[in-house]
Amino acid sequence: MTMESTHDKLRRAQAAALSLACLSTREKNAVLGAMAELIAGNQEAILAANRLDLQSSDLRPSSRDRLLLNPMRIAEMLEGIRAVIALPDPVGEVLADGVRPNGLRIRKVRVPLGVVGVIYESRPNVTVDAAVLALKAGNAVVLRGGREAFHTNELLVEILNRAPGLPEGAIELLDSRSHESAHELMRARGYIDVLVPRGGAELINRVVEQAVVPVIETGAGNCHVYVDKDAELELADRIVLNAKTQRPSVCNAAEKLLVHEEIAAEYVPRIVAKLRAAGVEVRGDELTRRFAGEDKVRAASAEDWLIEYADLKMAVAVVADLDEAIAHINRYSTRHSDAIVTRDARRAQRFLDRVDSAAVYWNASTRFTDGGEFGLGAEMGISTQKLHCRGPFALPELTSVKYQILGSGQVRT
Repeated sequence: MTMESTHDKLRRAQAAALSLACLSTREKNAVLGAMAELIAGNQEAILAANRLDLQSSDLRPSSRDRLLLNPMRIAEMLEGIRAVIALPDPVGEVLADGVRPNGLRIRKVRVPLGVVGVIYESRPNVTVDAAVLALKAGNAVVLRGGREAFHTNELLVEILNRAPGLPEGAIELLDSRSHESAHELMRARGYIDVLVPRGGAELINRVVEQAVVPVIETGAGNCHVYVDKDAELELADRIVLNAKTQRPSVCNAAEKLLVHEEIAAEYVPRIVAKLRAAGVEVRGDELTRRFAGEDKVRAASAEDWLIEYADLKMAVAVVADLDEAIAHINRYSTRHSDAIVTRDARRAQRFLDRVDSAAVYWNASTRFTDGGEFGLGAEMGISTQKLHCRGPFALPELTSVKYQILGSGQVRT
């Protein structure tokens, strides 16, 4: 793939967006189906490109996990495309339709955003998810992945662009080997309608601070599980271990555990032993270390409560009551996903109402915060802000609205 200037790619994407907005649902689904067939038919080449990235990358284990592709993950990628094909097309949906006293008919309809930019790290599946979702919603997409996934992303975009019926410029990939390309994307006012950063807090904060185009924050996940005094402990074990260890590198993995003080003497040593047996490094406050043993729990620093580890690490704190747990989460959480484990429905509802996060759980793992798990197909990420969208950033959120006004010669007096 020849690396052209960012400006050329942005202009081509802008032109493609006009064509994409006019494609019918049938035409878009046909392109997506062809993309799935192309990825399936080029699986070995994709895995070879991914191995090249893995060999050349000096990454910590969690980052390598996000970068890694294997047959199972490619199968999941294909299933994600098929799920998006099956979803209703949001473009053209009439959200409101009424007639004013003067006879004007006013319709509010969904329309594509236009050109969506995505800056992300490590995970090549984002390349496909972002392209597929953007296309189904009638948008062009400009991708800027991490340099660690350069070969994988380059090949994936080349393969996706082979799909018959796809307008030229619909999927553009910027050179991830250049820091300047990310800066250019953040400053592409007039070309990019919305920019989506996906990755750790450092990346997201940098984009939010430096971008002059609209940004939707996604990804940073300092997620909590709170085990209440009335929790069923075996259930709590299952939820905590799944939320932390099922895939620790992703944004909906739990990073912090809070335990009610009335059960802490029993539950803290129990869950610390199970976390350590699962390979988790445990950090904790003074009471956690007293109950579990100072030789088993490293002292947590002030910074630990703010960190998204994205690794097999977890910080544990003992709290006086439910309200202290809620206050702790609202202070330190990134507003992504937080859970309570309890048998008390009233206390659970208080938690659900008062924790200010995009997704709040009662007796379930935080690992379910995902477009596919929510029945939305793939997603661009999990939005942790409140404007435009919150939670899974899926198809409907990749649209804006337009008012269509039908008259019969009305003029305003």
